[in-house]
Amino acid sequence: MSSEMLPAFTESSNVERKQSLSEDQEKSQKPRLGEEFEPISKRQMKKLIKQKQWEEQRELRKQKRKEKRKRKQLERQCQLESNVDGNDRKRIRRDVVHSTLRLIIDCSFDSLMVLKDIKKLHKQIQRCYAENRRALHPVQFYLTSHGGQLKKNMDENDKGWVNWKDIHIKAEHYSEFIKKEDLIYLTSDSPNVLKELDESKAYVIGGLVDHNHHKGLTYKQASDHGIDHAQLPLGNFVKMNSRKVLAINHVFEIILEYLETKDWQEAFFTILPQRKGAVPTDKTCESSLHDKTSVRVEDGLDNDSSEEESSRNELESPHEEEKQDKENSNESTVNSMPH
Repeated sequence: MSSEMLPAFTESSNVERKQSLSEDQEKSQKPRLGEEFEPISKRQMKKLIKQKQWEEQRELRKQKRKEKRKRKQLERQCQLESNVDGNDRKRIRRDVVHSTLRLIIDCSFDSLMVLKDIKKLHKQIQRCYAENRRALHPVQFYLTSHGGQLKKNMDENDKGWVNWKDIHIKAEHYSEFIKKEDLIYLTSDSPNVLKELDESKAYVIGGLVDHNHHKGLTYKQASDHGIDHAQLPLGNFVKMNSRKVLAINHVFEIILEYLETKDWQEAFFTILPQRKGAVPTDKTCESSLHDKTSVRVEDGLDNDSSEEESSRNELESPHEEEKQDKENSNESTVNSMPH
């Protein structure tokens, strides 16, 4: 090969090499035959959509926060203007008359509950505390046998409980510091029906969220210890479409309401949730057909469908069918609970 042709040959070979390299790169970047890009999952797609919506609504959220701050400022200003002649809140608190009635939540059933039910019990206790603090006739509130899972859950999720006011939280069993003759255990299985509340007595509510797994336990415990027992007169005033089982805080609130109104029927209908379908007993007597129909409906309910926080202190009749209905939990979480 002549020396004149060598540079030309070298240049052409370099060009060919570059072309082949660029073709190889393009091939490596393109998907091979039969291969496809990995499809995005529905979950990933939802995340992307949510992220996009979050970014788009950033300004809207900022505007809402500004409006909320302005609204709170106006509310505080209105409160200040309304309190020119004196603090309304303090004036209301001066009208409070403390009852001598002792109301005890017995927390000695800790070992019978799973953590899920312990958390429900904790929420119900929070509600009881908040309602008692707001009541015009607050009771002497006791939390006894406090320990175990319940105390651990409160320490972890509600550290402010150690600063609660107007409540006696004790690790001891109530029988250790209250006379037996002063005690009345509220249990749905008791044949005794309360007519009125004796404010010199100490009424015990079983702190057991058991979904009816331990039927008759509180009644048996009261009987074994020789403690008087009774149930609230729910059946005398109320006919309900669902089971006559109430959460601990409902029993507590009914007692607070009765102390204020001295009227059982008003207390029941003020506190009972609407989903219970409660009506006065005199109205149910107007039509026996209505009663029969409601019985048929109740008999068709699924006993396993309930997530309601039930306890054995609740107000069911021992001879009636037990039905369960769904309850929102939260049941009002007590974020605004006074400490």
